[in-house]
Amino acid sequence: RCVLLQTLPATEFASINGDVRLLTPDVVEGWSDLVHCPSQRLLDRLVRRYAETKDSGSFLLRNLKDSERMQLLITLAFNPEPLVLQSFPSDEGWPFAKYLGACGRMVAVNYVGEELWSYFNAPWEKRVDLAWQLMEIAEQLTNNDFEFALYLLDVSFDNFAVGPRDGKVIIVDAENVLVADKRLIKQNKPENWDVWYESKFDDCDKEACLSFSKEILCARATVDHNYYAICQNLLSRHATWRGTSGGLLHDPPPEIAKDGRLEALLDECANPKKRYGRFQAAKELREYLAQLSNNVR
Repeated sequence: RCVLLQTLPATEFASINGDVRLLTPDVVEGWSDLVHCPSQRLLDRLVRRYAETKDSGSFLLRNLKDSERMQLLITLAFNPEPLVLQSFPSDEGWPFAKYLGACGRMVAVNYVGEELWSYFNAPWEKRVDLAWQLMEIAEQLTNNDFEFALYLLDVSFDNFAVGPRDGKVIIVDAENVLVADKRLIKQNKPENWDVWYESKFDDCDKEACLSFSKEILCARATVDHNYYAICQNLLSRHATWRGTSGGLLHDPPPEIAKDGRLEALLDECANPKKRYGRFQAAKELREYLAQLSNNVR
């Protein structure tokens, strides 16, 4: 039988004891997607906002009790989702489910609503609004005032939910989120840091495929990954899920289909033909969906 508390002293977690002042990048780098390439600024944010301690608000690791510190480290390594929800809370406008608390290794979050998949055959007006919200989420996670880029590495219809009252789209599975500190990238200037990175379209035979390099996501200041993930796996004709195809915006009204602009923007966003085409297509798609959404209301 494995007793966790008896086993931990023999692991690397035990080396981060009460004498350690700060949680530093060299210690936790690569433990999970959340800290694949952590900056000190990100780690201070994680510790300061860690909710399962009476001393919440301090970024000093040594202010945590031994049990609190160990729980934080284990969560960071094996199930970082609660830390994403705490560090980028819905109360501050981030598109994640609200973290309510924990009891042992059980975590409670608020019920958002039915998963996005249940809206696959909703009326066109509803699907347009949901698609616009998804593109807005992609933009917010990519470009924000905090200069943290939150890249979604697992994007499917089951990872989003829709509020039954306000119709708001929320990310309900945040386990596979990579956070890159764009402020640090601009400061350290790794090779090609300022060259815009275009994600490669993945025409695989499985559902919800994504092609990405974590190392590149961590080293470029301008990346189109979130636009690519949303367009390819949710919105465009390339999206497949549970035996369906066509994406959330399948079967548009005749006048929209005849115009051809929506299909062209979705195709360029998912599988661009022009250099840096996805960046421009994503911008125009957000604007076009906003226009359509206003028109149908």
